[in-house]
Amino acid sequence: MGKTLITINDVHKIYHDAGNAGIRALDGIDLTIAENEFVCVIGPSGCGKTTLLNIIAGLEPYDSGEVLMDGRPILGPGVDRGVIFQQYALFPWMTVRRNIEYGMKFLRKEPDGIRYTGAEKRALADHYIHMVNLQGFEDVYPKALSGGMKQRVAIARGYAVNPQVLLMDEPFGALDAQTRAQLQEELLLTWESEQKTCFFITHDVEEAILLANRVVIMSARPGRVKDIVNIDLPYPRSQATKLDPAFIDYRNRIWDTVYKMFLEVRK
Repeated sequence: MGKTLITINDVHKIYHDAGNAGIRALDGIDLTIAENEFVCVIGPSGCGKTTLLNIIAGLEPYDSGEVLMDGRPILGPGVDRGVIFQQYALFPWMTVRRNIEYGMKFLRKEPDGIRYTGAEKRALADHYIHMVNLQGFEDVYPKALSGGMKQRVAIARGYAVNPQVLLMDEPFGALDAQTRAQLQEELLLTWESEQKTCFFITHDVEEAILLANRVVIMSARPGRVKDIVNIDLPYPRSQATKLDPAFIDYRNRIWDTVYKMFLEVRK
């Protein structure tokens, strides 16, 4: 692993309802994420996974603790963190290329700080269109795309702003099994070629093991880190990796932890 990129120290988050009663979403989260690492987070619904992602994204405040990126506090959203949601969040009035180019208007070239020209943005968009295999769909609007194609656009748009970290909130959760499997493999190939840090939320244990260097298991609310499992499977990985006896051992170990949490909640 590379150097530590994100540091989360003793983070607490409480939501208040209309009666001002506190709902504790996160209860003392400690986690570090290394540069170029792929971390998957799993846990029961309502355990605070998305809250944690939104805090890292700078989209949501927290009550106490600290969240650092490259040693500096995260105080709000930034182009150093790209967010990919489950529901695509594409602009329906923009073509594939325009959606991918949108975030580039906030970018400046190093070291002189000059903005990218229209031709440069187009060339970058074409690069990421090719990366996600959408050649020929550059001028198509989202309404004409399948769910898998829309998510490819969202992934390309996330990469196009050249973030240090990609934050993904169940990006394949709404897709059919075949499309999901295809995009899992494509995401792995992209991650290996682009070398970005990925923080990926999923409910799917097998998806987490297939993608991640480490799987973080969160407890039921209030969210805590229950366990962290290092996934020592070589890359590149594919759907065939799921047949590896080591993969099956990881799956059984993680499911055992998840099932024990389920029994604790039922008591």
